[in-house]
Amino acid sequence: MTNPVPMPNRKLPASAAARKRKTLTLLLLLALLLIIFVLSACLGSKWESPLAVLQTIFFRGGDSAFVIGMLRLPRLTLALLAGAGLSLAGTVLQGLIRNPLASPDVLGMTGGASAAAVAFITFSGGAISIRWLPVAAMAGALLVSGLVYALSWKNGVAPARLVLIGVGVSAGMGSVTMLLLAFSPVTSASKAYIWLIGSVYGASWQQVLTLLPWTLIFGAIAWANARNLNVHQLGEQVATGVGVALQRQRLGLMLVTVALAGSAVAVVGAVGFIGLIGPHIARRLVGASHGALLPASALIGALLLLLADTAGRTLFQPLDIPAGVFTAAIGAPFFIMLLLRQRRQPGGS
Repeated sequence: MTNPVPMPNRKLPASAAARKRKTLTLLLLLALLLIIFVLSACLGSKWESPLAVLQTIFFRGGDSAFVIGMLRLPRLTLALLAGAGLSLAGTVLQGLIRNPLASPDVLGMTGGASAAAVAFITFSGGAISIRWLPVAAMAGALLVSGLVYALSWKNGVAPARLVLIGVGVSAGMGSVTMLLLAFSPVTSASKAYIWLIGSVYGASWQQVLTLLPWTLIFGAIAWANARNLNVHQLGEQVATGVGVALQRQRLGLMLVTVALAGSAVAVVGAVGFIGLIGPHIARRLVGASHGALLPASALIGALLLLLADTAGRTLFQPLDIPAGVFTAAIGAPFFIMLLLRQRRQPGGS
C-alpha cells in the first residue's frame, strides 16, 4: 500500500495575501461608513427609523421625507465629501513631502482659504451674494499655495523647505485673519467665526453638487498617481534615477491637493486636522502603499467628519456645535503626539 501523496501547500503568496487583507479592510471600512451614515440620518431632535431613512434614500418618500431628505442627508453627504477630500489631500502631501506632519493646515492652504473668506465677509458688507464665498476661499487657497511653492523654489523644491515656509506663511495668514476680524462689524465677525471653526450646518444639495465633482475628479487623479507617490517615498535620488520628472510631478500633485483641500474648505469652512489624522490611521490599517492608502484615507476622513458633525448636532441639543470643534479637540493632541514621536526617532530634534 503506497503512502498518500501530500497535498500541495495552498497558502497564498505573501503579496497576494497582503492584497486580500487590504481589500477586506477597505470593504469593512466602506460597510462601517454606510452603517454610520444611516444611523446618523436617524439621529436628531426626533429619532427616525432606519427603514424611513432607507426609503428616503431610494426615493420612496414617506412621512419624514422632508426632514431626512432635505435637512439631514445633504448635511451628512457634504460631511462625507469634505472629509474624504481633506484626508486625500493630506495623504498626497505626506507622500509627496515624506513628512508625517504635512497637511493642508500646515502648508497654508487652509490659512489662505480662511483669510480670503474672512476678507470676503468683511468687505463685501452683504453687497455680494454669500454664494461667492466658496470662490473667494478657493482663490485664497490657490494664491497662498502658489506663494509657498514660489518661496520654496531654489533649484527645485525641497520637501523640508516647503514645510518650513508653509508653516511660516500659515502663521502669517492666521494673523491676517485675526486682524480682519478685529476690524469687522459684529455681525460679519460672528459669521466669520463660525466659518473659521468649520461646520456643515445648513448644508444643501446644491453645495453637495458643487463639491462632488471636485472630490471625485481630483480624488481619481490622486489615485491614478499612486505609483508615482510610492516612488517619491523612496527619496529624490532614487526617483530621479528611475526617470521620474520630479519637479513637474511635485507641482502637479500640489495642484491636486489644492483642489481637494481648497474645494472642501471653501464649502464647509476651515475644518482642522482631518488631513493630518486620516492618513495616519489609514497607514496603520493598510500600510504605506498608496494604491490602498488613498481609498482607505478617503473613507476614514469621511468617517471622522461624519462622526464629528453627528456628535455636534446631537450631544448638546438644542445647540448645534460646529464639527470643527470636535476635530480640533482630537487633532491637537494627535499633532503633539506625532511631534513627540518624531523627537524620539533617530535624528529627531
